[in-house]
Amino acid sequence: MERHTYTAFSEQRRVASGPIEDVALKVKQWIERGGAQVLIFEDLSGQQIDLDLRGTDEDALARLGEHPWLQHRADDKRSGPGRPKLGVVSREVSLLPRHWEWLNAQRGGASVTLRRLVEESMKGSEGQDRARKAGEAVSKFMWALGGNLPGFEEASRALSRKEYERLEGEIAGWPADIRDHVRRLAKTAQQAEAEAHRES
Repeated sequence: MERHTYTAFSEQRRVASGPIEDVALKVKQWIERGGAQVLIFEDLSGQQIDLDLRGTDEDALARLGEHPWLQHRADDKRSGPGRPKLGVVSREVSLLPRHWEWLNAQRGGASVTLRRLVEESMKGSEGQDRARKAGEAVSKFMWALGGNLPGFEEASRALSRKEYERLEGEIAGWPADIRDHVRRLAKTAQQAEAEAHRES
């Protein structure tokens, strides 16, 4: 299972990195001490998230459970058809009549067959999906905090071409915390691509 970690930046300085609870509390302390605006990124995807950190530490942590991005099992709370205790959720699927006919003729019926086909497809593309997501994480972070830095356009081209040595050279003069975070994300992307290549 992928480990979800987060990193917070204030301008060009890394404020915190780690599990969301740790990051939230450190960011809260930073803001309460008068620190500048903070951007929080999920490391796996590069997605920026906003947190409501008002009130006590306990209040801020309690609201994490209500955050839409952090609700990994939000569908489990749905009512209605399906088997929510097992994580199964009912959704509408539109298929041609011949598809339904084939599915219904399979052992276990349509639902079992669809789940099996999806699982097989997920396993087959898991490595490629992980590599793509890791590359996108680097790109999103670079656009957010490196867009105005010298050499950004060349660094972005190097990343898109997966020329990691060239990327390293283009970001060498960037502020240390931003440069080091790009390096870390790029290393993750490079490793994910190597694993995907071995699996293919």
